Amino acid sequence: MRTTRLYCPEIDDTSDIFSLPVSAHRHAVQVLRLKQGAPLRLFNGSGLEVDVVLEQVSKRESSVRIIERVNVDNESPLYTTLLQGISRGERMDYAVQKAVELGVNRIIPVETERCNVQLSGGRSDKRLAHWQGVMISACEQSGRSIVPELMGVMSLEEALLVETKADCRLVLDPLAATGFSSLDKQNNIVLLIGPEGGLSEQEVQLAKQADFQAVQFGPRILRTETATVAALAVIQTMWGDLG
Repeated sequence: MRTTRLYCPEIDDTSDIFSLPVSAHRHAVQVLRLKQGAPLRLFNGSGLEVDVVLEQVSKRESSVRIIERVNVDNESPLYTTLLQGISRGERMDYAVQKAVELGVNRIIPVETERCNVQLSGGRSDKRLAHWQGVMISACEQSGRSIVPELMGVMSLEEALLVETKADCRLVLDPLAATGFSSLDKQNNIVLLIGPEGGLSEQEVQLAKQADFQAVQFGPRILRTETATVAALAVIQTMWGDLG
């Protein structure tokens, strides 16, 4: 039987027994209805992962006993920053979820000309909190013990200026003459993908002025969420740890 993995940033590995924080307790006891003695695997999102068993369980609180620390080494050797044009609802969630599963290290949600989502006022904070939850769930499912960094919502101009140590900056453009197969091996990459409706010609030119190289997949235009998954799968296969 597969052991349940839960995100628990408050792991206390200085003690054999510690209390679960409220969120982890609710998930383990109230949602999954686990009982005393049930095994769990907890990770703190920064690389620490432990196997535990439920030591004491009550309606309002529970504690766990650490069995052993777990060495997890499944981070890709390719460091990837994703500049993701913001799309509506499930499309953005899907792109974020799959990006985490495919090993992305940092995600920057980007507002562009053709974004159909308005994030004025407090909506930006709410969406960031939601996407953070999507990322954590993707780590729980995929076995990653490090939760990627989620930066605040930026305009395209701001995102293009974010400091990185990237060897290569790429923007997806169906009109580009260059494909992925013609690129040299990379270790650190920034990937810009437009929202629903894609990037405008002016935005592609703006990216090129910021040293982004335009690349394309072939004769078919992909939806934004499909493009994210396909592009990350390709670069992880060529330069990362897939296949």
